[in-house]
Amino acid sequence: FQNTVLVWIPCIYLWVCFPVYFLYLRYHDRGYIQMSNLNKAKTALGLILWIVCWADLFYSFWERSQNIFRAPFFLIGPTVLGITMLLATFLIQYERIKGVQSSGVMMIFWLISLTCAAVVFRSKIKYALNRGAEVDAFRYATFCIYFILLLVQLILCCFPERPPLFSETNPCPEFSTSFLSRITFWWITGLMIQGYRRPLEAKDLWSLNKEDKSEEIVPGLARNWAKEWKFAEVFYLKFGILGACCKPDISFSYIKRTNSSLHRLLIHFVNNKAAPNWQGYFYTGLLFVCACLQTLILHQYFHICFVTGMRLKTAIVGVIYRKALVITNSARKTSTVGEIVNLMSVDAQRFMDLATYINMIWSAPFQVILALYLLWQNLGPSVLAGVAVMILLVPINAVMAMKTKTYQVAQMKSKDNRIKLMNEILNGIKVLKLYAWELAFREKVLEIRQKELKVLKKSAYLAAMATFTWVCAPFLVALSTFAVYVTIDKNNILDAQKAFVSLALFNILRFPLNMLPMVISSIVEASVSLKRLRVFLSHEELDPDSIIRSPITAGEFLFLLKINVCSKAELCALYFSINFTVPEGSLVAVVGQVGCGKSSLLSALLGEMDKKEGYVVVKGSVAYVPQQAWVQNATLQDNIIFGREMNESRYKRVIEACALLPDIEILPAGDKTEIGEKGVNMSGGQKQRVSLARAVYCNADVCLFDDPLSAVDAHVGKHIFENVIGPKGILKNKTRVLVTHAINYLPQMDTILVMSDGEISEMGSYQELLEQDGAFAEFLRTYANTEQSMENSGKLTYKFFWNKLMRENTTAHHLLTDTQPDPSSDLGLPGNSPNLYTGHDMLWYGIPLWLKGELLILKPDLRNEYFFFSFCLQVKATVYWDYMKAIGLFISFLSIFLFMCNHIASLASNYWLSLWTDDPVINGTQQYTNVRLGVYGALGISQGLLVLIYSSIAVFGYSMVVSIGGILASRHLHLNLLHSVLRSPMSFFERTPSGNLVNRFSKEIDTIDSTIPPIIKMFMGSTFNVIGACIIILLATPIAAVIIPPLGLIYLFVQRFYVATSRQLKRLESVSRSPVYSHFNETLLGVSVIRAFEEQKRFIKQNDMKVDENQKAYYPSIVANRWLAVRLEYVGNCIVLFAALFAVMARNKLSAGLVGLSVSYSLQITAYLNWLVRMSSELETNIVAVERVKEYAEMEKEAEWSIEQTAPASTWPEEGKIEFRGYGLRYREDLDLVLKNINVTINGGEKIGIVGRTGAGKSSLTLGLFRINEAAEGEIIIDGVNIAKIGLHDLRFKITIIPQDPVLFSGSLRMNLDPFDQHSDEDIWRSLELAHLKNFVSSLPDKLNHDCAEGGENLSVGQRQLVCLARALLRKSKILVLDEATAAVDLETDKLIQSTIKSQFEECTVLTIAHRLNTIMDYTR
Repeated sequence: FQNTVLVWIPCIYLWVCFPVYFLYLRYHDRGYIQMSNLNKAKTALGLILWIVCWADLFYSFWERSQNIFRAPFFLIGPTVLGITMLLATFLIQYERIKGVQSSGVMMIFWLISLTCAAVVFRSKIKYALNRGAEVDAFRYATFCIYFILLLVQLILCCFPERPPLFSETNPCPEFSTSFLSRITFWWITGLMIQGYRRPLEAKDLWSLNKEDKSEEIVPGLARNWAKEWKFAEVFYLKFGILGACCKPDISFSYIKRTNSSLHRLLIHFVNNKAAPNWQGYFYTGLLFVCACLQTLILHQYFHICFVTGMRLKTAIVGVIYRKALVITNSARKTSTVGEIVNLMSVDAQRFMDLATYINMIWSAPFQVILALYLLWQNLGPSVLAGVAVMILLVPINAVMAMKTKTYQVAQMKSKDNRIKLMNEILNGIKVLKLYAWELAFREKVLEIRQKELKVLKKSAYLAAMATFTWVCAPFLVALSTFAVYVTIDKNNILDAQKAFVSLALFNILRFPLNMLPMVISSIVEASVSLKRLRVFLSHEELDPDSIIRSPITAGEFLFLLKINVCSKAELCALYFSINFTVPEGSLVAVVGQVGCGKSSLLSALLGEMDKKEGYVVVKGSVAYVPQQAWVQNATLQDNIIFGREMNESRYKRVIEACALLPDIEILPAGDKTEIGEKGVNMSGGQKQRVSLARAVYCNADVCLFDDPLSAVDAHVGKHIFENVIGPKGILKNKTRVLVTHAINYLPQMDTILVMSDGEISEMGSYQELLEQDGAFAEFLRTYANTEQSMENSGKLTYKFFWNKLMRENTTAHHLLTDTQPDPSSDLGLPGNSPNLYTGHDMLWYGIPLWLKGELLILKPDLRNEYFFFSFCLQVKATVYWDYMKAIGLFISFLSIFLFMCNHIASLASNYWLSLWTDDPVINGTQQYTNVRLGVYGALGISQGLLVLIYSSIAVFGYSMVVSIGGILASRHLHLNLLHSVLRSPMSFFERTPSGNLVNRFSKEIDTIDSTIPPIIKMFMGSTFNVIGACIIILLATPIAAVIIPPLGLIYLFVQRFYVATSRQLKRLESVSRSPVYSHFNETLLGVSVIRAFEEQKRFIKQNDMKVDENQKAYYPSIVANRWLAVRLEYVGNCIVLFAALFAVMARNKLSAGLVGLSVSYSLQITAYLNWLVRMSSELETNIVAVERVKEYAEMEKEAEWSIEQTAPASTWPEEGKIEFRGYGLRYREDLDLVLKNINVTINGGEKIGIVGRTGAGKSSLTLGLFRINEAAEGEIIIDGVNIAKIGLHDLRFKITIIPQDPVLFSGSLRMNLDPFDQHSDEDIWRSLELAHLKNFVSSLPDKLNHDCAEGGENLSVGQRQLVCLARALLRKSKILVLDEATAAVDLETDKLIQSTIKSQFEECTVLTIAHRLNTIMDYTR
C-alpha cells in the first residue's frame, strides 16, 4: 500500500490537473517574470527530486544485475514519480513565463506529496526502531532526502514570486501574494487596517484586474449577443466561469456530509464507555479540520460567484450604453431615459444577485439527495414520509414563484414610469415652480407610487407565506419521519445517535430547501430583467448607410439630397419629399414658418430620420449646432475642443469669433471653469455660443446650423454672423447650411430655401426670389423695411440706452467698469439662469468669490457627498430609530416579540427530543419499553405539534409584520422625500446634479422597498439562532462558559474592524455610481451631437472608465466580505472544537442526548454566525439608503405654498398695478446685490418692455416677481398686497410667465396646457386658436390627447413656445411676463403672437424682456 497507492496519489493528481491547467495558463498571460533566486531554488529542488527518484530506479536495475529480484513496483514507482517531478519542474518554469506569482495547483501537489510521504516516513522510522529489523540503507537514505526536499519545496511554495515586468501602477495585490494568502483572503488585510485607522479615499483603492475591466468584458458580451441574439446563450457563456465555481461547491457538499458522519461517530463514542480516549480526541480534531476546509472551499466558491456577478453587471451596463448611442429616434420614444437608467441600475443588479446563487439550482437537489441517502441508512424506509412532505411543498413554492414573477413585472413597470416622471420633473422644475404646478405633479407621482406599493403589498403576503412554508418544512419532515419510524415497528428505538444524526441531517436539508425558493425567485427576477434587456437591445438602430459619406474630391457639390423622409414627429406624418444640391463652399439659408420641417431637414442630412426612399450624399466631415444647445459637464475648454487636438492659435481665433472672450475673462478659472450639469451656470446665449464654438473649432467640411442666432442678442448675432457664418467669416470656405428667422442676413446668402409643410416651395438667391415675386417676396416686403430701420435704430438705441444708464446710475457704472470691458461687445452673462453658485454671482462677482477660496462652483454635490460620506462613518443609531419610527413603533416591537416566540418554540422542541432520547426505560424489558416509548413518542409528537403550531403562527406573524412594516416605512420615506424635493428652493436644484436626485428616487427607494425588509427578517432570525445555540451548548457543557465569552469578544472585534472599512467601501461605491448615471443622462440628451461629430468611441471610453471607477470600490468590498466570513467561521469552528472537546472530556457525566444536541447546535453555529455578520453588515450598508433619503428630506425649504391668514381675495389682483419699492435681490447670502434699489411703479394695464444687455439682471427682475429668489431688501406691492406676506402658490397662480426655454412634460397635450383639469375643451381649443396652433393640433390623429414625448421632443421648439403661449392664454391672469418668449419663432409668427397678446391681454399688465426691439416698439414704455 505504502509503495503503490501513496506514491501514485500525488502523481495522479498532477497529471489530471495538467491538461486543464496548461490550457488555462496558455490563454491567461499575466506578463513575463524574470528569474529570481526563489525561482532558481524551486527549479533546482525539482531537478534534485527527479534525480533522487531515479537514483532509486537505477539502484533497482543494479540489484537486478546482482540477481536480486524485487517486486515490480520498485521499478514502476520511482519511474512514475521521477517523470512527475520533471513535469512539476516544467510547470514551475511555465508559470514563471506566464506571470503566475503563486500557484495553488503546485501548492496542493506538494502538500499531498508531503502528506503521503509522512505516512511512509513514520512507518519507516517505526520499522527501523524494531530490533533485528533489516534496513535497506540506500533506499532509506534516498527517502529521507526526498522527504526533506518535499518539505523545503512546500515552504518555498508559500512565498510569491516578484511581479511580472510592466505591471500597472497600484495593482491589486491579489495575484502577487502567495496561494495561502489568497485562499484565506489575507492580502486585503492591509486595506482593512488602513480603513480602520482613517477614512478611505478613492486614491487608496487598487486598480482593477485586467480581466475585470470594461474594455475586456463588454466586447465579449456584445459579440456573443450579436451572434446569438438570444440572451440564454450569452448567459451560458457568461456562466462558463461557473464551471470553475462548481468544483468547490461539490466538495463543499461532501465535506458537509463528512461532518454529519463524524457527528454520529462522536455520539457513538460518548455512548460506548469502553472506547479509548484518543478516539474522541481524534474525532474532535477531524471535525475541526473538516470544518476549516469547508470554510475555505465555500468562500472561494462565493468569491468566484461574486466576481462573475460583478463582470456581468459591467458587461450589461457597457452594452446598454453602446446601444443607446445607435438607437433610432422612434425607438428612443419607447424606451425613456428613466427606463434605461433602471436597466443599468436595478436590472443589472438583479443579474449580480443571481450569479451568487445560480449554482444552487443543481447543488441544492444534490445536497438533498445525499442527505436523504444518509437518512435512509439511519432510519430506513420511514424517511419516505419526510420525502413525501417535501414533494408536497414543491408545487406550493412553484406557484408562489410564478405569482412573484407577475408582481415583479408590474412593479418594474410602475417603477419605470415613476423614474421617467421624476426625471422630467427635475428637468423642468423651474417651470413647475413658476406655474405653481408642484401639487398636480406630486399627485401624478404618488398615483404611480400607490400602484407600486399595492403590488409590493401583494408580494409581501406571498413572501410571508413562503417564509412560513420554508421554516415549517424541516419541522414537518422531521416530525413525520420520527412519527412513522416509532410507530411502524415495535423494535424501533429512537436513541440519541439516531435522533441527533437525523436532526443534523434534517438541518443540512434545511439549507438547500430554504435556498431553493430564494434562487427560484432570483431567477424569476432575472428573467423579468432579461426580457426587458432583450427588448431594449433589439430596438432598431440607425442605419449608418442612410447617408452616403464620401471623402472630399475637388467636386462641384457637397450635398445631394433626393429623399423622402419620415419625420421625428411621425404622428404628424410629416413626409418630406425633397430634392436639392448644395455646391461646395456655399452658404445656404433655410427659412419658413414654425413647424414646417427646417430642423427635420438638418436631421435628415445627419441621418437621424427614417429614410423612406431616395439618397443623401454628404462629402467630408460634418459639424452640427442644434437649436437647443447641448453642453457637457466639463470645463469650457473641453466643451469647445470636444476631443480634438488642442491648437492654441485656432482656439483663440474661434473664441474671439464666437464672442466668448469677455465671458472667459470673467469666469473664475477662465476657460478651465467647470460648467455644471446641463450648463446650469451659463445663460442661454452663452450655451449657444459654446455650442457654436465647438462646431467651428472642429474644422469640418460641412457645417449645419439650426437657428443658433435666436438665443443671442441682436448685436452679438450680428458679430457672430460677420465673423463666423457670413461670407467674410472664419468658415467662408466651408459649406454652411443655416436655419434662421432673421431676415437681415438673407441678402448675403448664396442660396435660400423656403420651406412650407415639409416641401421646398421656392429656392434661389435673394435677388432671384425677389424677381420671382412669390410668397417669399411678399413676406420680405412686409418685414424687410421694419428690420432695416430696426437695425440702425437698434444700434443707436443700444448706445443711447447704455450711455444713459451709465450717466444715471453711478453704482451700476462702478459695477460694470469693474468687471466688464466694454458694453458694446456681448458678454453673455446669464440673462436667464440666476443660480446659486452659478449664474451672475459667479460671473459678475466671480473674481472676489474665487479669492475667498470657494471652489464650490464645481459640481458641488459630488464634493459634499464625499465629505458627507467620510464624516458620518458610523451609521448613526438615529437612522435605525428613524426607520423604526417610519414603520411605527408598535409594529417594530411586535415583530421582535414574535421572533422571540418562534425561537423559544424551536429550542423547546429540540430540547424535548434530547430528553426523550435519554429515556432511561431503554434498560428495562423490551416489551415494556415499546409501550413506554410509544406513549412517550405520542406525547413527544403531540408536544412537537403544539410547538409547531405555535411557532408557525409566530413565523407567519413576524414575516407578515416585517414586510408590511417595511412597506409602510418606504411609503412614508418616499412621500417625505418627494414633498421636500418639490419644496426645495430653485438654488438647490442648480447645485445638485440631477443624477444624484434620480439615484435617490431609483436606487435608494428600491433598496428601502425590497432589500431592507428581508434583510431585517434574516438579521433577527440569525441573531436569535446564535443566542439559542449558545444557550444549548451552555446547558450541555457548562464549562463552555469559559470559552464562549472570549470567542464572542474576538468575534465582535473582527466584526467592528471589518464594518469600518466595509461601510466606507460601500459609500465610495455609491459616490462613484452617480457619475455613471449623470454621464449617461448627458449622453442621451446630446446623442445627435455626438453622432454628428462622430465622437461615439470617445464617449464609450469615458463610460467604461466611469464604470471601472465604480467597480474599483465594489471589488474590495466583495473581498472584504469574504475576508470577514473566513475569520468568523474560524471563530465558529473553534466553538465546534470546544463543544466537542468538552463533551469528550466530560463524557462520563453527560448523557448522549445532550452531547448530540450540543454538537448539532455547535455545527450550525458557524453558519448562523456567518449569516449574522453578513446580515448585520448588509443591514448597515443598506440602511445608508434611509440615511441618504432622510438627508434630502431635511433640506432647506422655500416659503409656505399657501398661508391661510394672509391669503388675498380670490379676485386679486384686480387692476394689476405693480410697485417696486427700494427693491434689491441677491442670489446667496455672501454675494453682492444683483438688483439694487429699484423703485418703479407700473400701472394696471400698462405694457412695459425690459431691455438691457445680457446679464444686466432682466430675468432677475422676473424671478423676484415670482419669488423664485426672495427679496434682499425693499418690497414688491401688487394691488396693495405685499407679495412677501402671502403664500407662494397664492402668488404664482395669479401671475403668468411665458419662459425663455419652453418646457413640456410627457403626457397628453391637454395635460400640458391644464394639469389641474380646471378648463373645458372649448376654452382649450379657443386658447390654441389664439396661439395659432389650432390647425396643427386638429391635424393630429389624437387632437388634444396627442402624446408629447419626453421633454416635448416631437414638437419643434417654435411649436413648444406656442404651447406655452396657449397655457398663458388659458390662465387669463392680470399680469403677464414674457421672458424672450418669441426668440425661437419666425418673424411672421412673432407678429401674430404680439397681436394676440395685444388683443387678449388688453386690460392686463404685460412685462416683456426682449432681444428684438421690434417686439416692444409699440409698448407704453
